[in-house]
Amino acid sequence: MSTLTYVYADSTAVLGPLATYAEPHCYDLCQMHSERLTAPRGWEIVRITPDPDALKPTSDDLEALANAVREAARPRYVPGGDVDHPPAPQGTVEISRRGHLRVLTHDDSYDNPPSANDSSEQDF
Repeated sequence: MSTLTYVYADSTAVLGPLATYAEPHCYDLCQMHSERLTAPRGWEIVRITPDPDALKPTSDDLEALANAVREAARPRYVPGGDVDHPPAPQGTVEISRRGHLRVLTHDDSYDNPPSANDSSEQDF
């Protein structure tokens, strides 16, 4: 793939490496059209061959990719994320919470509440 750029004032067409940004009077061409490109009579075509080493990923590219993956994996703060959840059903105790999910377990003390005379205390 190549990018064709031309300047009417100079009667010049430049066929070079694929551009990273879209600009006026630039066209991206496939390999077949790049090879068969002709210009009007009186025009000059300047062909810039890309450096094959420039197409290989650099350590900066790999580092940028690694940073992007780390950023995507990082937990994000969601405004209003601390929304009140509906109360757990009677007889259950919330033992853990992660995000919007809760882990509930059955509360045995609900089925057998301690009597008023029982002096033992239960810790949860």
